[in-house]
Amino acid sequence: MQDLIKGKVVAITGASSGIGKAIAKALAKNGVKVVLGARRKDQLSKIVEEIRNDGGDAVFTITDVKKKSDLVRLVSVSIEQYGKLDVIINNAGISQLSRIDDLDVDGWEEMIDINFKAVLYGMAAAIPVFKQQQSGHIINIISTSGIKIVPMQGVYSATKNAVRTITEAFRQESDGKIRITGISPGFVKTGLADEMKNQEIKTAILKNMDALAISPEAIASAVIYAISQPKEVEIGDLVIRPAAQN
Repeated sequence: MQDLIKGKVVAITGASSGIGKAIAKALAKNGVKVVLGARRKDQLSKIVEEIRNDGGDAVFTITDVKKKSDLVRLVSVSIEQYGKLDVIINNAGISQLSRIDDLDVDGWEEMIDINFKAVLYGMAAAIPVFKQQQSGHIINIISTSGIKIVPMQGVYSATKNAVRTITEAFRQESDGKIRITGISPGFVKTGLADEMKNQEIKTAILKNMDALAISPEAIASAVIYAISQPKEVEIGDLVIRPAAQN
């Protein structure tokens, strides 16, 4: 597997923790040059140091995915540092779960900005480079919440469904030179619940985390599988969930 992806350059949003961190470290172990984007400088610096100490190649740039210019800079850093960009992974996400009639408008806007608009910003930053190179791969980290709709997740699920829609639309529009993959994790051990405002939901999620959730490394393995395919092969949708999750 390493021989198939060694030397690729991959930019990752939301790379300072959770799934993004796991993806970055797994790719680096397989010889991929990783460019990490997130808001938290201390965590990014520590991860880059860990990767380099382990023999990998990594850089970071502070990235607020709500800002189009930051996504452009993430792509630019990849080109400046390594001369190309092979893959962009739109991973950053946030979850503010509540009933719709609770009217958490601020939470809705935050999820729309980070879960949906930021994915478009990432795609918009990378596509011109991919067109010039005549190759490239977009990976959008989605969620099983966009597949199974349940109470308390209405707006969150809507943002994930929106990403699923644009992912499939771009797949159909592309001539194959730019590939696109949607990966939908189920219940994963991450810090996604840490920023939740609804304490009841947060407590319930954390209570079930150890018993049910899978490790973020499982999602990293799916990413490696997707990007290691020959250029004529495109992995469309992958769903990665705990075997016990309904």
